[in-house]
Amino acid sequence: MNDDHPRAEHGHRHDVGTYRVAGSGGRTFLPAKTALLVIDPVNDFLATDGAAWELTETTVNAHDVIGHLRQLIGGARAHGVPVLYGPMAYTAADYQDQELQRRSGINRIMFERRMFLAGSRGADFHEFLRPADDEVVLQPHKGTDVFDTDLPEHLDRLGITHLLLAGMTANLCVESTGRHAAEHGYDVTFVRDAIGAENMPAYEASIRINFPLIGNAVMDTEDVLSAIGPDRLPAAGEDVYASDQLKLGPIGEVVEDGDDGPGYVLVQRGIFHRDTYIPLDAVVRVSAGKAFVNIPKLVIGKMPWDEPPSAGDRSEKIGPSAGGVTHLYGSVSPTSR
Repeated sequence: MNDDHPRAEHGHRHDVGTYRVAGSGGRTFLPAKTALLVIDPVNDFLATDGAAWELTETTVNAHDVIGHLRQLIGGARAHGVPVLYGPMAYTAADYQDQELQRRSGINRIMFERRMFLAGSRGADFHEFLRPADDEVVLQPHKGTDVFDTDLPEHLDRLGITHLLLAGMTANLCVESTGRHAAEHGYDVTFVRDAIGAENMPAYEASIRINFPLIGNAVMDTEDVLSAIGPDRLPAAGEDVYASDQLKLGPIGEVVEDGDDGPGYVLVQRGIFHRDTYIPLDAVVRVSAGKAFVNIPKLVIGKMPWDEPPSAGDRSEKIGPSAGGVTHLYGSVSPTSR
C-alpha cells in the first residue's frame, strides 16, 4: 500500500477530495495499478430471455456490448490487469424485511420484473462473460453503487489507483460507482462501447454529458487496451480527443515541463479558430495515435488556453495557502461541530 495515500476501512469516509496518483503524471494504465470492474454482466440484462432485455436490447445490440466486454475482459487478462465482477442478487429478506422495493424507482422496477432473484438464471453471469476461477466476484450490491460492497477492500488489497468501468447500466450502477470512485481518489475511465443502458437517451446522457465530467476519460475498448503499458508522453501528429470522445485536432507540438513554465500540447487553429495550448497535465490518457484531455469539447473552447501556460498563471490557479485564508467561503467559514 502506498503510504502517501492512506486508506480507511470499508464503510468509513476516506480520501475524499484527494487523487491517488497525484504527482505520478502517468498517462497510461499500469497493470499493477489498474483494475477492470465489470458491473452486472448477467442474463437479466444481456440474454434475450432476461427480465430486462426488452429495455436493454437497443443499446446492447447497437454497441455490441457483449462482444466488447469479451474483448475488454480478454485483453485485461492478457495484460495482467485484474478483473472484478459486481453482480446483484436479491433474497426474500431484501424485500420482506428491508422493503427495498419502496426505496427507489429502480428498486421498484427490479422488484416488479423479478430481476436478479438469488440463484435464478437471470442473476447468473452471461455465458460469454463468466468469471475465471481466480477472479474476484464481489458481494451483491443492493442499490446502484458497487462501492457499497466489499469492493474497497479488494481495491486496497490490490493497490489499485486506476479503475476501468464497464457493464450495466450506464446511468445507474456504472455512473453511481464511477462517481463514488472519483470522489474517493480513483482515476476513473468509462469504457463506452462496453456499457449499455435501459434506453438510448439514458445511454447518451451518461456517455456524452455525465461521464466526461465525473471521470477522467471516456474511451473505447481498443483505445483502452492500447493504453495499457509503460507511461509515455503524447507525440506530435497524434490526434487529441476531449473527454466526450470528440476529436479536437492533431498535435502540432509537445513541450515538456521546464524552467520556463508548465508543459503543453499545441493544437493549431481549426475548430476553435485559434491556436490552443492545452496544459500537459490535462492530457490524461495516451493510446495508439490518440491523446485524451479530461475536458469535454464544448468546454475546451471556453478555456483560457490561447497562449502557452506560464509559471505565474499556474500559481494563480493553484490559489492561496490554507494558512493565509481568514474566511474559507469569502465572508464566512464552515460551522464547527
